[in-house]
Amino acid sequence: MRVYTRRDDAALPDTVTVKGFDVVHVPAGPPVVLPKDELLPFMGAFADWLAAEWRTSWLPDVAHAHFWMSGLAAVTAARRCDVPVLQTFHALGTVKRRHQGAADTSPEHRIAYERQLGRVVDRIVVQCQDEVRELLRMGLSRSNMVLVPSGVNTDVFAPEGPVEPRRDGFARILTVGRLVERKGYEDLIRALPAVPGAELVVVGGPPDGDVSDHPYARRLRALAQHCGVGDRVVLAGAVSAARMPHWYRSADVLAAAPWYEPFGLTPLEAMACGVPVVGSAVGGLTDTVVDGITGDLVPPRDPGALGTALRRLLRDDIRRVSYAAAASDRATHSYAWPRIAARLAGVYAGVAGLTVTPTLTTESREAVV
Repeated sequence: MRVYTRRDDAALPDTVTVKGFDVVHVPAGPPVVLPKDELLPFMGAFADWLAAEWRTSWLPDVAHAHFWMSGLAAVTAARRCDVPVLQTFHALGTVKRRHQGAADTSPEHRIAYERQLGRVVDRIVVQCQDEVRELLRMGLSRSNMVLVPSGVNTDVFAPEGPVEPRRDGFARILTVGRLVERKGYEDLIRALPAVPGAELVVVGGPPDGDVSDHPYARRLRALAQHCGVGDRVVLAGAVSAARMPHWYRSADVLAAAPWYEPFGLTPLEAMACGVPVVGSAVGGLTDTVVDGITGDLVPPRDPGALGTALRRLLRDDIRRVSYAAAASDRATHSYAWPRIAARLAGVYAGVAGLTVTPTLTTESREAVV
């Protein structure tokens, strides 16, 4: 397998080998970090480089593009080399435009590009039923879609293991994600007065973990003071991947309150750690969280409903323990990496016309863009 990504640092080597697969840094555009919405002009150069690589040194059996701009590059290169292409969008422009309106910074014609990609790729790998419905509304064919959700490493995210220290006398509500408005942190802070005896810990922020000068963090602190819960809202900043299981295990409940969410990996990681979820009934959360079994789903952007659901769950030890056990079981049996990898490899084999078992093998070549 080879993973192709744009070179964003001149000091990076051409190729890095990681656990048996290669990560190739493609020279397309300036070798600096750029916002994703500024990358579209360089996708032509990305495609030219891919086509040259595939023609001369390493031809894949199948290419799997992640995000729509990567899809443009992969399809353009693949047409020159007769390589089948799978597309995973991860997020759709129609959804982003619906929820963000004028604040959406996506390049012009994104939605048209996504619609055309959906028509020309060999398969669309969708991650949840909500995405299927969205693509159908765009006029794309259900017969060209295959549902393969994201998976979770259940060896790392598991109920047993180290636990981040807790504050004495308080239940812990944990929420995890980038510090952006659409993640619903303000709704959670507004819900907290209805959940006495609980603290809200927000994990996420700049890579150095310092949120002292982050503009949105300042906004959240001011809101917490206004709501009278300033002493119960903790902005923990960014946390290393290695320590995330510790934080999940420390929580009584994970709260995920996004306005919209293409899939939502953090609820799944929490479930694998045996933590129930109270979440917005949007996107992938309506697939991963079984309402009334592994957690509770509430309408998005509804602090009242969030507060009620969190208070009831934290006051009901029996229900919370039952949810926790069911959450861990669901994550392990439905979303563990080996199961998801086997499903995806089966799709690769089918599209490429390979007569192999649906597992990743050294005989098949996958390009991930």
